[in-house]
Amino acid sequence: MTSNFKQAIIDKKFLITAEVTPPKGGNPQRMLEVAQLLKNRVHAVNITDGSRAVMRMSSIVPCYLLLQQGLEPICQVTGRDRNSIGIQGDLMGAYSLGIRNILALTGDPIIAGDHPQAKAVFELESVRLLKLIEKLNLGFDINNKPLIDGNLNLFAGAAVDPQSKSWSGLQRRFEAKINAGANFFQSQLITDFDKLDLFMNQIAVGFNKPILAGIFLLKSAKNALFINKNVPGVHIPESIIKRLEKADKPLEEGMKIAAEQINLAKDICQGVHLMAVKREDLIPQILDLANIPPLIN
Repeated sequence: MTSNFKQAIIDKKFLITAEVTPPKGGNPQRMLEVAQLLKNRVHAVNITDGSRAVMRMSSIVPCYLLLQQGLEPICQVTGRDRNSIGIQGDLMGAYSLGIRNILALTGDPIIAGDHPQAKAVFELESVRLLKLIEKLNLGFDINNKPLIDGNLNLFAGAAVDPQSKSWSGLQRRFEAKINAGANFFQSQLITDFDKLDLFMNQIAVGFNKPILAGIFLLKSAKNALFINKNVPGVHIPESIIKRLEKADKPLEEGMKIAAEQINLAKDICQGVHLMAVKREDLIPQILDLANIPPLIN
């Protein structure tokens, strides 16, 4: 069975995904309420896996809960916290629950999060994780032993950073992920759309893999300055920071900026990945501002 997200890629639609954080605790109600607001507005909802190395509920359970509510999930899986035995077990379990889309990530460093004393694993980084998923899809485990109870059929994607300072490193890593089985790419936060355009025309061209530009809702100038200071590889331009500083309603200005960026991305790549941390409820309004209509089932 083809996932709705995969079918949207096959149909070459402009793809819209959004990120939702799992609960920090045992009650998923808030997450589910937020996710419901995204129904018929996005092709799939990403559930993060310990993003920024902050402990939260396993991404698999929220993905299953979204499926139960008619929402298509993309389950993020990182190599930071589990060895190959644990990851294979989780992927098989996710597949058995109906989860089909996986975003394979290396994972943020432990020191960045709320459990700096925890022990990192990193047996698998993103490329090796993609290769593992490919093996499971073919019916073999990481040691080339057959899966006696059936192969998987996971649709794997990966992250990409078109604003990377190392152009050769970006190209090498991007191609390695494609060769390892990545079917789609969601980018890190994009602010330099000229660089995104260069990436699409100099590196991504010819591979026929959808690239979704990361669009981040900036809530204030303070929020933008915090990101510049604390998120590696991201630089919010001074012009955007000044817009937010001068705005009577910075949050509304941030929504306008995000909508403008969606429209910039429409002329460059095949989709957008929306990140509105703690304000995912505003994503439908941002899409309205960008004149992106609800999806047609």
